[in-house]
Amino acid sequence: QVQLVESGGGLVRPGGSLKLSCAASGRPFGTYAMGWFRQAPGKEREFVAAISWSAISKYYADSVKGRFTISRDNGQNTVYLQMNSLKPEDTAVYYCAAGDLGASYGRLSAGREYDYWGQGTQVTVSS
Repeated sequence: QVQLVESGGGLVRPGGSLKLSCAASGRPFGTYAMGWFRQAPGKEREFVAAISWSAISKYYADSVKGRFTISRDNGQNTVYLQMNSLKPEDTAVYYCAAGDLGASYGRLSAGREYDYWGQGTQVTVSS
């Protein structure tokens, strides 16, 4: 079992930045691919970013490419999502997820592939 706890969400003005963290405990963190997903009210959950266990492979949704950066610190059992140039349409609950998924985009971008999920953290972008 892996337990995931997100933090770092909050209210920010358009154009601002936030850094989300996801702390993992339980089974060895370094062997899992990690993903960030989000769900806005009335919408389906969508892929945001993912990183392979080695951090060599990183993937982003087109809507966040160039603005968001995913990273991980296996020594600290933590994955991060740096979010810059935030827009109102980025408003959502952000979830991190973990799974033994390899490194392909097809698997890392698919929420159904992940085995473990955090409880989510709210990000609100508003003036």
